[in-house]
Amino acid sequence: MTRTIDLNSDLGEGYGAWAMGDDEAMLGIVSSANVACGFHAGDPLSIRATVDGAAARGVAVGAHVSYPDRVGFGRRPMDVTSAELTADVIYQIGALQGIARAAGTRVTYVKPHGALYNTIANDARQADAVIAAIKEIDPSLVLMGLAGTQILSRAADAGLATVAEAFGDRAYTPEGQLVSRREKGAVLHDADAVAARMLRLATEGVIEAIDGSTLQLEAQSICVHGDSAGAVEMARRIREELVAGGVTVAPFARAA
Repeated sequence: MTRTIDLNSDLGEGYGAWAMGDDEAMLGIVSSANVACGFHAGDPLSIRATVDGAAARGVAVGAHVSYPDRVGFGRRPMDVTSAELTADVIYQIGALQGIARAAGTRVTYVKPHGALYNTIANDARQADAVIAAIKEIDPSLVLMGLAGTQILSRAADAGLATVAEAFGDRAYTPEGQLVSRREKGAVLHDADAVAARMLRLATEGVIEAIDGSTLQLEAQSICVHGDSAGAVEMARRIREELVAGGVTVAPFARAA
């Protein structure tokens, strides 16, 4: 199994006077930052501060694109047309590209957020709309998606580079899907247990499902949600455990 893996977090999600997570601390731990583009969270000033911080630390910048749903934090599915979705994704990537250019870095990948991420994992129509947007604005961008889902093969067939992602702080079903946040045990909070779990994933390619069964899961990146309670400590413990286990933590896509 891989001895190098990426560690990412969803950042830039504050809005005006409302802070969300500790971006500064997370940027000292992760190797890639999924930066909100204004549709589910993030205002221009806070987004720029996050991108500036990423550029200063050599952290890769990804566009965390979403449905236009600030009130629901992008976690509500939306039945948008393909044309609308393609335009929305192009708009968000373009906005972040401008901020990244001003910060002396560039956007290297795209990771859809929340309900959009979950929908396109298996919804062919919306998946194709997102893929089309990436190909139109910058076909060199890497698409990040949930390990084991159709979006990755669909994007690869369309000519995009892809990276498979696993979630450190989320429980999995026996089928390899994320357990719904509405269910008990969906979010994991024990940093030491999660760190050991992610080391096993990186070195053996397996992860334990919520029912105790074992899943084969190939992933090149691990996500820790930046807005979760104890996110910074969890990310730090994951990185420490990976490094101690001989795994290199590095971005899968570099700006230079």
